[in-house]
Amino acid sequence: MLYAIIAEDVADSLEKRLQVREQHLLRLRQLQNEGRLFVAGPFPAIDALDPAAAGFTGSLIVAEFDSLTEATDWANKDPYSEHGIFKNISVKPFKKVLPG
Repeated sequence: MLYAIIAEDVADSLEKRLQVREQHLLRLRQLQNEGRLFVAGPFPAIDALDPAAAGFTGSLIVAEFDSLTEATDWANKDPYSEHGIFKNISVKPFKKVLPG
């Protein structure tokens, strides 16, 4: 089943994000290589694709897991979680409707 992982960053997270980014992307690429990643990306802090120094306010990941527990465990072990970048994480079952 698909699960949406919605994470909120601590304030001024950009520097920490950049330090841990490759570790975070490595885990996402693993999901992608397994055919389990639907979409992933950050929320820019301003209305721009490249927010520069404004940074990001969090992230959205939609991926396939066997259970809510597995999705939650995966999210809690993300480098952004372990390094204090994510201050809140919400994991919810997700049902894709469109596009078909």
